[in-house]
Amino acid sequence: MKDMITDVESLLGQSTLTGPDGRRGFLKVALGTGFAVAVMPVAAQNVIKTDGVGLISGTVMVKVDGQDVPVYASQPEGKTGLPVILVISEIFGVHEHIADMARRFAKQGYLALAPDLFVRQGDATKVASIPELMKNIVGKTPDAQVMSDLDAIVAWARQNGGDTARLGITGFCWGGRITWLYAAHNPAVKAGVAWYGRLVGESTAITPQHPVDIAPTLAAPVLGLYGGKDTGIPQESIEKMKAALAKGSSKSEFVVYPDAGHAFNADYRPSYVAADARDGYARCLAWFKAHGVA
Repeated sequence: MKDMITDVESLLGQSTLTGPDGRRGFLKVALGTGFAVAVMPVAAQNVIKTDGVGLISGTVMVKVDGQDVPVYASQPEGKTGLPVILVISEIFGVHEHIADMARRFAKQGYLALAPDLFVRQGDATKVASIPELMKNIVGKTPDAQVMSDLDAIVAWARQNGGDTARLGITGFCWGGRITWLYAAHNPAVKAGVAWYGRLVGESTAITPQHPVDIAPTLAAPVLGLYGGKDTGIPQESIEKMKAALAKGSSKSEFVVYPDAGHAFNADYRPSYVAADARDGYARCLAWFKAHGVA
């Protein structure tokens, strides 16, 4: 596998690697090189490791309002004009699992971009506990900041060989909620796939809207992949979301796996349900293909 940190000249067949503002830059320490501290110990027997054969993968920098936002990027080697998939992490940040998901999409022919959307608040991969993560990082990350960062990353993709006329987004847990919101925020999004993202919640200055609030005006079709035994996302909230979506025209859909709980795609956690994860990923790829992303 080639690494963008040491082989940036070859990315997308260009002679330079730049952000939307023309600044050339890249991280000296790569994203996605280990699992987040808060998820230890890892269920190693289930962990999927996608090799980098035929890919260029590594960490690039995108500057947003003076802030360097690191992005784990993966794509087929020697290709350009690729469809773009934004891969949005769980609360644990861009750790090994999220980088692996990006490589899985790259193997399917995408330019896959997994940004560290918590970079201003701290390093989510190094925080020891979920309550601490929620209090000090996730709970202090404004939706408006996330939307702005993603807009800049899409602009970077457009200038670095990505075909943003074929733009998709997918995310997990926290990233699943962001998937719904960004699909409504950016009209360039052709389709989204939200994995067990929260749908309802209290309106605050940090999170002024939730997926159920934007559902009636959502244009892009989003596929929701959820667990029937997810105690944090009750079926009642899914029914509320379906009712709100019915007021609009996005043609979004849900698949609920009756025997799965939360984080059923997280192969490094005890919550992993292999059959449902495989089915969900197949449906994810088919959804993007059906809606003009692939």
